[in-house]
Amino acid sequence: MKIATYNVNGVNGRLPVLLRWLEESAPDVVCLQELKAPQEKFPEQAIRDAGYNAIWHGQKSWNGVAILARNLQIEEIRRALPGDPEDVHSRYIEAVINGDFILGCLYLPNGNPAPGPKFDYKLNWFKRLTAHAKELLAQDVPVILTGDYNVMPTERDVYKPERWVDDALFRPETRAAFKELVELGWTDAIRKLYPEEKIYTFWDYFRDAYGRNAGLRIDHFLLSPHWDKRLKAAGVDRGVRGWEKTSDHAPVWIEVKGK
Repeated sequence: MKIATYNVNGVNGRLPVLLRWLEESAPDVVCLQELKAPQEKFPEQAIRDAGYNAIWHGQKSWNGVAILARNLQIEEIRRALPGDPEDVHSRYIEAVINGDFILGCLYLPNGNPAPGPKFDYKLNWFKRLTAHAKELLAQDVPVILTGDYNVMPTERDVYKPERWVDDALFRPETRAAFKELVELGWTDAIRKLYPEEKIYTFWDYFRDAYGRNAGLRIDHFLLSPHWDKRLKAAGVDRGVRGWEKTSDHAPVWIEVKGK
């Protein structure tokens, strides 16, 4: 099974790119972030015509997450991260895929400018995610938490890290929060298979960042221990970032063995 995550940066504006990638890459399950579309404007019919059923949590102009699956059942079990009933941002959706595993699709807050209220929100969201992730591990079932985490975990995950020391995606508090989450018992799939390689998933639109490969690794797959012997491959569809009218992120994927 091939599972992917992709921050599309506007599902309707980037729909031709998304559909082309779905056809060429043929993932079985896809998590999307930054839909930037209200619930009623999600392009469900186009996604169905491409062979995928979908669940989504939309929001006008901002945020938005979705899970797509091809020939697999999606049973939605959560569409908001617990811990703050007043948080109305559409940043999390969770489902059981084909009765086999739990999949959480997330879009963690950016947090800039830092310090400030947006950074506080980011760290609080991280705490809520960590608490929920701990509860998921306690269920002792296969779980995948994937999406745009808006964090570069180490200096290896960012081009010229010295330029990012004060950014919310790379501040010590952010990296410590990610480390605390992972150390609950999760595996960073990309780093499990590629512990030392320079791998990026995002390149800014400015200053020819993609052409210079001045990127960041901020889209991650975290796997529960049940996947230790089921993870077979992982990668980034880097070329998609070079397509016309594309997102500033590239799709990231893993391949796992069935039960």
